[in-house]
Amino acid sequence: MIKQLAAGFLAVATTGALALSLSAPAQATTTSSAGRATTTAAAHDYWDFSDTWNASSRNYQAKVEGWIKVRGQYDEGNTIKVGGKLYDLDNRTSDEGGLCAYVKFQTSDDEHNWSYAYDEAYCGYPGYKRFSFRQHDVYAVRAKVCQRDESATYTRKCGPWTYLYDEGDNS
Repeated sequence: MIKQLAAGFLAVATTGALALSLSAPAQATTTSSAGRATTTAAAHDYWDFSDTWNASSRNYQAKVEGWIKVRGQYDEGNTIKVGGKLYDLDNRTSDEGGLCAYVKFQTSDDEHNWSYAYDEAYCGYPGYKRFSFRQHDVYAVRAKVCQRDESATYTRKCGPWTYLYDEGDNS
């Protein structure tokens, strides 16, 4: 009788421990190439890599608060999704020389041959505009934040390229 009770308690304890271990998703924390901590969820999570990033124009009159997500690996045909908010911080009107916020993105192959991927502009101090785009078979992604005139004839005050993802650094 005591052996049967002990076996019963052992079965309940094992089942409870198994249920607890399955209910909590495993997570690992890594550091991105930009030096920020990134949490990568267990295998059932849709995205294999995710990170947030910020960039601004040289004069800080335009900025982006963004995010990037990557599914898969370049040599297997990955997918990236980039999005965020583009802020126009220039309070001058166009007659006063005010400019619009502008962000441009480039993607590359594994030999770092860069090509156009997406761009967005927003004229609307003090607000922002949401944007997002998706692309396939991408080895690396970078963004540059600038200002441009409303007629889109030129860009000015560009900040440096901000590298959002490089598979060589994240593998």
